[in-house]
Amino acid sequence: MAQVRDGDRPYESAVDRAIREAAERGAFDDLPGKGKPLPHLDDPSEDWWLRRYLDREGISRDLLLPPSVQLRKELDRLPATLAALRTEAAVREHVREVNRRVAEHLRYPSGPRVPVHKVDVDAAVARWAADRTAPPAPATPPPAAPKSRWWRRGG
Repeated sequence: MAQVRDGDRPYESAVDRAIREAAERGAFDDLPGKGKPLPHLDDPSEDWWLRRYLDREGISRDLLLPPSVQLRKELDRLPATLAALRTEAAVREHVREVNRRVAEHLRYPSGPRVPVHKVDVDAAVARWAADRTAPPAPATPPPAAPKSRWWRRGG
């Protein structure tokens, strides 16, 4: 951008000169997206670019939450997480790891105050075992009663 310096002589910075010369050479003519509006200009949030990056890379937005909120969400999802595990040893190990992080958070809290508590390992294993031994729902519905024909009615 030409700016007036001392008097009438315009001053052009090296960056402005490089951009002007590139435009004169046509370096910007065949760029992808030329003539199209910039995406997300109507998005009012300041972190649209971060959310777009996380979505593109397949990263959970939960990683942006404070540690205490992350821990609370993990505790809320614990039954579903344990249901996916196959062995009792894996369940015990996972619950112990969660309890270790809860204890660390209680010792050195960070972020907003969110109530978190340790999980009873034996109770979690018992719940996991009960869910695994629950009888499965019947796959086929019971046979329906045969329809009676109109000529068989009455008697």
